[in-house]
Amino acid sequence: MWQATGSLQVLFSGRKLTSVRGGRTVFADVEFSVAAGHALVLRGPNGSGKSTLLRLAAGFLQPTEGTLEWDGTPVAADLDGHRARVAYVGHVDAVKSALTVAENLGFWVTLSGGSGADTKAALAALGLAELADAPAAYLSAGQRRRLNLARLAASRAPLWLLDEPTVSLDAPSVAALVQIVAEHCAGGGQAIIATHDRLDLPAVDTLTFVP
Repeated sequence: MWQATGSLQVLFSGRKLTSVRGGRTVFADVEFSVAAGHALVLRGPNGSGKSTLLRLAAGFLQPTEGTLEWDGTPVAADLDGHRARVAYVGHVDAVKSALTVAENLGFWVTLSGGSGADTKAALAALGLAELADAPAAYLSAGQRRRLNLARLAASRAPLWLLDEPTVSLDAPSVAALVQIVAEHCAGGGQAIIATHDRLDLPAVDTLTFVP
């Protein structure tokens, strides 16, 4: 069993979580809690269950056993409501090559109820303002990753879920990511991040998986 806790009010937690996929137990009896204003970093080798836990946390998968709770209420009782409070960035960058950088982000911002001002601020936060009118087809791998992460900077969701967000990022871009996550947590938000890299966040707990 692996467990991580925060020191503030716990809003999101998992209890005795077990996931079995394709007849294989990915993990068993996992427990965690994430307090308001905190980040939880998931550590462990590839295939140990980090991505699966993030997908459970997002409501994309259901645990084989155990429960997820938000502020003491089971997530399963209102999956749509839970998904509405989640911003999830996975391995695949959801970027449409035929659209411009601003159009790509603007689509996601509109879905979340944001405005054009939110789009501009998010692009600036990830160093993409000068590329706003550029076709996404011409972006490098790192720029595409930053565009995908810009969705977080424009998001109003309280719970951020990030799966290996630093892949393809250079050092300045990692610093920009750390800053927006830190600002999100400082405002009372929460983040769960699967990463092999060290992220210098002010309020962070760690959940370590073993194969």
